Amino acid sequence: MNDHALIEQFLEMMSAERGAALNTILAYRRDLVALSDFLSTQKTTLSLADQDDLEAFMGALADQGVSARTAARKLSALRRLYRFAHAEKILAQNPSLVLSAPKLPRPLPKVLGHDEVNQLLATAGANTSPRGLRTHALIHILYASGLRVSEMLSLPMTTGQRDERMLMVRGKGGKERLVPLSHEALEAITAYRAVRERFLPTGPSAPRADGFLFPSRAKSGHLSRERFHAITKALAVQAKLDPDKISPHVLRHAFASHLLAGGADLRTVQVLLGHADISTTQIYTHVLDERLKTLVNQAHPLAKKQ
Repeated sequence: MNDHALIEQFLEMMSAERGAALNTILAYRRDLVALSDFLSTQKTTLSLADQDDLEAFMGALADQGVSARTAARKLSALRRLYRFAHAEKILAQNPSLVLSAPKLPRPLPKVLGHDEVNQLLATAGANTSPRGLRTHALIHILYASGLRVSEMLSLPMTTGQRDERMLMVRGKGGKERLVPLSHEALEAITAYRAVRERFLPTGPSAPRADGFLFPSRAKSGHLSRERFHAITKALAVQAKLDPDKISPHVLRHAFASHLLAGGADLRTVQVLLGHADISTTQIYTHVLDERLKTLVNQAHPLAKKQ
């Protein structure tokens, strides 16, 4: 089967059986035609190419300066093509099975400065309406504890009742961990608790929400991620901060980054964030690098004096 026929047969399957969008089909066609053109320069075809030929294609992409993300997309396209051709018995072997994927750079998390967090908290604290008190409690808890958004929104209504400074939460995989609650967060919870009943849904079709600290009419019975995301964006606008820079997840990043900058070690932050693997927490090593650089510049006897 020639290259054109094989590509078109694959794309027809993706459209008819997988319901792939037009843009996806067009992207696959571009990537596979590029592979076919490269193989023709190597005097081979899609049907005759072996693992060495495909590795040469990936190497050529790197030599051309193609980004790792674009190269990974092209690799995904060719893997799908060869998986299809092998499953349909068009090819006896799948030469793409052991190809190595390009290593994608991990983007650094967006981080808020201390002043920006304080501005956000101050703006939330200035609104003493029931919704304002709820927002103030939400922002304080998230920044004080570093909880995942889903963990915070599903907190039980007993949270903070006994003035506890550490909170037991159940995270991913049912694993329990202790996270801190600041004095300010506990005060914000106490102020919000006085108006909490106003948010309890009523009516025969209302979900059971009395067990949650942040009840809502959402199916879950507690405030939804989408609603909290909208609350955070609106608060950023009120605080005259860039709403594109602020989200619930960014506040979790701020918790971790500010701890590390203040002297906490990576292992402690890993435990507090509930990361199963230290490699997940290592996205914050840039904070440690800056801290160590500052320490050396300040403490080493041969460091330049400002």
